Amino acid sequence: MTQSHPRISKAVIPAAGLGTRFLPATKATPKEMLPVVDKPAIQYVVEEAVSAGLDDVLMITGRNKRPLEDHFDRNYELESALQKKGDASRLAKVQESSDLATMHYVRQGDPKGLGHAVLCAAPHVGHEPFAVLLGDDLIDPRDPLLKRMVEIQEQRGGSVIALMEVAPEQIHLYGCAAVEPTEDGDTVRVTGLVEKPDPADAPSNYAVIGRYVLDPHIFEILRKTEPGRGGEIQLTDALQQLAEDEKVGGPVHGVVFKGRRYDTGDRGDYLRAIVRLACEREDLGPDFRTWLRSYVAEEM
Repeated sequence: MTQSHPRISKAVIPAAGLGTRFLPATKATPKEMLPVVDKPAIQYVVEEAVSAGLDDVLMITGRNKRPLEDHFDRNYELESALQKKGDASRLAKVQESSDLATMHYVRQGDPKGLGHAVLCAAPHVGHEPFAVLLGDDLIDPRDPLLKRMVEIQEQRGGSVIALMEVAPEQIHLYGCAAVEPTEDGDTVRVTGLVEKPDPADAPSNYAVIGRYVLDPHIFEILRKTEPGRGGEIQLTDALQQLAEDEKVGGPVHGVVFKGRRYDTGDRGDYLRAIVRLACEREDLGPDFRTWLRSYVAEEM
């Protein structure tokens, strides 16, 4: 029998990374602001949080990230110009980002890893469960992963992470989970976690992707977590402790995701994400698909 747990309303989005894989484009522009068709990647992430019922969003930023705040703020000069032109369609798009959610910002300061970035959210989150969304993973809105994760956390308590099956030779690129089945087909019990293991040492081919719903006890553990792989404070290490001892913070479950995910943290996958999303747009897709078929035919 499931138990009801407190409703989740807060989302945390770490966005302090330097985006070195996209240099020189990210020398002066945050990687989160790179466009995916005609919206910055970060807006897709905030929209996902809002769609899951999380309307209080804290963004963990760093130096040179001011454009993130500007994007989700009002731009009165631009709005006024569009109003005078009678361009209601573009005006609505501009206002949409500033009306999405209640936005908050805090600077990480020292880049000490994802675990440290999450710890920066402690004063804002307090003693409530909360979600963490990484901006490199875009989840298609037709596949409501985060909403399902929130549902599982509210039923079972503890923490919930998003998992995806990958080829064994790719598991070294991800955090990896040891799991046990549950009565829900898409949900597993996480018994252990390891960050970027060698394929021979991986406990499974379930990779951790960038969505988490966390019990606030994670903050206590993160404060005591020593730097791990790469000299950074790893969120995976803290979750491993929760998985080992459910008396502190409850159990850790995983939702196995089989939907559409767009990885914008890699240049090749970023381009593929743009092509896939553009092809599926009603306003762009028909003409773009026609051109794409022609281009591929010529190149082949």
